[in-house]
Amino acid sequence: METKLKYRGREITDDDVAFIRDLIARHPQLSRRRLSSELCRAWDWRQENGRLRSMVARGLMLQMHRAGLIELPAVRKVMPNPFLERRKPEAVEVDETPLEGKLAELQPLELRQVRRKAGEKLVGALIERHHYPGYKQPVGEHLKHLVLGKGRPIACLLWCSAAG
Repeated sequence: METKLKYRGREITDDDVAFIRDLIARHPQLSRRRLSSELCRAWDWRQENGRLRSMVARGLMLQMHRAGLIELPAVRKVMPNPFLERRKPEAVEVDETPLEGKLAELQPLELRQVRRKAGEKLVGALIERHHYPGYKQPVGEHLKHLVLGKGRPIACLLWCSAAG
């Protein structure tokens, strides 16, 4: 049995290719998404948490399609990718008159954690407007804080987990 390709640690053989071709032929009405779920059920291909590895199966089937090993049905629906098509934060009006004087005159400073709270949109809007690269959605675990002085925003702080 010749290995046609290796995908995420799984060797795909001639028999596997024949099985997938047969699966597609037996279910011509199914979408690519449903076909990948059926393949996972047939192979009992699951994640550590027990869920089907549907995205991995879809990637495998797409790679096989591009290599000419199988013929997938036409794409029916293109889902938007929220990570590629992020909207910029909406502008928020805040008092931007300059604050001059000593830091002590802004007391008491308030450090507000705004992750998943009311001030989160304000932080995104302020960073988009005042930080030269604009606002980019943090990846992974992160914190967002807003610093207020005299009740006005004076700083935004974001911390992200290190890339692993």
